[in-house]
Amino acid sequence: MRRMLTGFVLFAAALALAASGLADPGDKGKGKKQGKNRFTFTLVNTDNRCDGSGAWANLNEKRTYQVHDNGDGTFTLRRISRGTFTTIAGTSPGNCTANKSKHGHTIRAGVTGRFGGYLEGTITGGSFKKDATCTAPCFTGNFISAFFGAGAVFSCDGATNSTDCKFNYNYTAPSRAANRPKLLVRQWQDRGKGSGTSLIEHFKGDIASS
Repeated sequence: MRRMLTGFVLFAAALALAASGLADPGDKGKGKKQGKNRFTFTLVNTDNRCDGSGAWANLNEKRTYQVHDNGDGTFTLRRISRGTFTTIAGTSPGNCTANKSKHGHTIRAGVTGRFGGYLEGTITGGSFKKDATCTAPCFTGNFISAFFGAGAVFSCDGATNSTDCKFNYNYTAPSRAANRPKLLVRQWQDRGKGSGTSLIEHFKGDIASS
């Protein structure tokens, strides 16, 4: 799935980000999460297959950015995502040569499930603006530009060769009436570390009907 940034270069199976989404301060209007350097938004987007050949699902995602000041002029950015997916008919997300575990070949439309995971790296060359705002939809590139400035560099940017990045995303399509006939494989994981030429990525399982 390689969920880096659009506006930054995505990992090969990145989130293909759609141009829609609603901002949600995530604090019920009280500013509590922002006070802890946590910023939450809801996004509508799509997710690509492990070979980067196209979208396999539509996503409804709640995304939280956590910022930690490292005290040396750099900042750790952790992006936590969770939500639901609905599949698009076509090649299954885990069907690629990089996936050495059991996987299928295709997925039918309308299979539903849940996903969650994180992406974490370091921001350099920027100054954190705690009270900044991010226009919806606030994808990662938008967030960094708004809160750190145009000159900020994120170590998980796919155009940056860095070992200072890690990520792990998991998808599950429950065995339930809405997902029948029974799926061949119903759990998929995309995890790894690094970015650019230093990227090491592992896929396990699949969401597949055949």
